[in-house]
Amino acid sequence: MKIRERQGNRTERLFKTVLLLQNRPNLTSRDLAEHFGVSRRTVFRDLRVLSESGVPLTYSEGGGYEILEGYQLPPLMLTAREAATLLVGTEFMKLQSDASLREDADEVALKIRSVLPREIREYVDRLAENTVLDPYWVHAVRDGGSESGRWYRLSEAVARSRKVIMEYFVEARGELTKRRVDPLGLVYYTDHWNLIAFDHMRDEIRNFRLDRIHEMFVLSERFERPEGFDLQVHLEERGLASSQAAIHLRFAEKAYSRARMAIPARIEKEETGDGRVDVHFNFDNLEYLAAWLLRFGANVSVVSPDPLKKMHIAGVRSILETYGKPVK
Repeated sequence: MKIRERQGNRTERLFKTVLLLQNRPNLTSRDLAEHFGVSRRTVFRDLRVLSESGVPLTYSEGGGYEILEGYQLPPLMLTAREAATLLVGTEFMKLQSDASLREDADEVALKIRSVLPREIREYVDRLAENTVLDPYWVHAVRDGGSESGRWYRLSEAVARSRKVIMEYFVEARGELTKRRVDPLGLVYYTDHWNLIAFDHMRDEIRNFRLDRIHEMFVLSERFERPEGFDLQVHLEERGLASSQAAIHLRFAEKAYSRARMAIPARIEKEETGDGRVDVHFNFDNLEYLAAWLLRFGANVSVVSPDPLKKMHIAGVRSILETYGKPVK
């Protein structure tokens, strides 16, 4: 039994070695030994077995091992759209708190990518470089509703650098506007998707919520991405949305450990004292947040902003009225 287990582990490691070298060429024997937690002697033995089995291994000028271009494991018949959907799905799984789920998602993504034709692999790589998922995402993704199909059309526009024209509703002014934009990236933030794009009307990079796009068309006209533009850096430097409000909540200390895992944003500051925890973060959907707060009952109160405080109170009153309780 032990011999079989060792053989099974080795077979799995050989398979993973092929996948690893196809996706990250120029790894040294030391790199491989550290990755798999084995000795360099074991790595050399594995590489010899792979070479003898027909895997075209070579040692690059850069000083590491690689597999000659053209070698593929049996291919999966996936379209660009199917591959993008699968790989975005694995990115969502990587945000889960269960370490085993994150590890499985990494393995699945590696396997999918390794068997894709070069053209589709390069397409999903460009898309991956320009798609960011909220690192504090803990909610199930809703059915797209009116957004259905827009994410994929915009993802194509991002990956292929195609201009987009759209009708966009500006909630603050209650106005439907026409925009011509250069789509630079997609971001999933808590409860909705956002398009980061250069807005020709405003002559600057702006954030657009997909659920506020009424009509849109992807043009055949291409655009040049701003030199040196990095989506993650842009989000860190300028924040996701100009409409975000500064949120200050006060939790009972006994309930905060549970609440902290579910706060739908990046925490900016925490203050503890007198059996309570004050937490500060930025958020742009006050209606969503007011409904979210109800799950914590009397263990949370809103310090600011006032509009959120009023929404929270209205939510509590609505619950009392449901039970026929008098509300003053």
